[in-house]
Amino acid sequence: MAAQPTVTRQAALEALARVREGELGDRALDAATEGLDPRDRAWTQELVYGTFRLQGRLDHIVDTFARDGAASLDPTVLDVLRLGAYQLLEMGSVPAYAAVSESVELVRMAGVPRASGLVNGILQNLRRRPEIVYASFDEDAAGFLCTWGSHPRWLVERWIERWGPEQARVLVEANNRRPELYIRPLGVSTDEARARLRAAEIESTPVDFAPDSLHVPVAPVAEVLTAVPAVVQDPAAALVVRYADVAEGATVLDVCAAPGGKALGLAERAGRVVAADLSRRRMRRVTQNSARLGWDDRIGVVVADARRPPFRAADAVLLDAPCTGTGTLRRHPDGRWRVTPEDLEALVRLQDELLAASAELVRPGGLLVYSTCSLEREENEVRVEQFLGARPGWALEATNAVDGSVLDEAGRLCVLPQRHGVDGAFAARLRRPA
Repeated sequence: MAAQPTVTRQAALEALARVREGELGDRALDAATEGLDPRDRAWTQELVYGTFRLQGRLDHIVDTFARDGAASLDPTVLDVLRLGAYQLLEMGSVPAYAAVSESVELVRMAGVPRASGLVNGILQNLRRRPEIVYASFDEDAAGFLCTWGSHPRWLVERWIERWGPEQARVLVEANNRRPELYIRPLGVSTDEARARLRAAEIESTPVDFAPDSLHVPVAPVAEVLTAVPAVVQDPAAALVVRYADVAEGATVLDVCAAPGGKALGLAERAGRVVAADLSRRRMRRVTQNSARLGWDDRIGVVVADARRPPFRAADAVLLDAPCTGTGTLRRHPDGRWRVTPEDLEALVRLQDELLAASAELVRPGGLLVYSTCSLEREENEVRVEQFLGARPGWALEATNAVDGSVLDEAGRLCVLPQRHGVDGAFAARLRRPA
């Protein structure tokens, strides 16, 4: 039997609280929805991720109605208002009266009964669908993209400076779309994968600029992965593997491998892949995926710190570095509110450490592939330029393995959400001198 509506809303409120305390969105959702049936979990996920996605817009709305502004509110009360406002504005399946009354009950159950009148008043006002005033895009692009566009100011200002207001707006709009399902077939061609999916009555379409990927418009993930050997993977991530273009039969180290999709992609051509990551918990997913595909003999799994890697030199090394993740804000909408300029500075230092350590693992004449899911130049182009400047003989190496539309002027992989409609990704192939 499905849970009562209040139970799903309680789970959503718990997920928001966990993220406020520093937990990642997907982990917070998993913990908060444990025990819910699949339908209730899906409903809660839509509410939680949608609230994160539009948090800036929702806060602007609350700010319009709250006497002393949204910032003056108790964090739990603000979370209840965000959830209620999202239901009123974006979830057509929820009757307006239920969105209001359940939110009032939710704030009481959360231990803040004194705020029930405030929650009722603000949501009743919003229920009447008043005209909300936002900054004019033409006069204040950053203000518009922060409120209506629901992104932090420091990010939109960076993007406006780099690409201009119109392109920044397209990027923000791309980030606010719900992520679609893409798979990367493994061990079979995309044509064969499509045939197997059709046999299971599942439609799929190829991705023009990412020949290893398939878009699956409507189907449960479990049914898709039962029909075809594959991993769920955005085309941007699949393109990193294609761009790496490792030699047939090569020995490859993937030093920041979890959750393992790229390691599995590399294993199609490589003779042997060693997948390593610092997180034992996340490495379990690598083990599970390789076992599901029957590829245990192709991939070795190691828990290790990539700053101090316990490996011998290999033909190729993939460093998919920890980063701000600004290319995946559509898929991880909580990330836009979690990452700060200070995080960017700290990650740049970590990326340099990881690059230096990874370079030592590449045999003479071998290949180092540096990649991120960030859009920020400091984490991408600047890191590569500084790496090459400090290492005479190392060189940026081009490849014709990917379509030119996903390469920048220097031949580096550069996938942009506002241009390609998928996640963002960056990669550079760095050849060690022989």
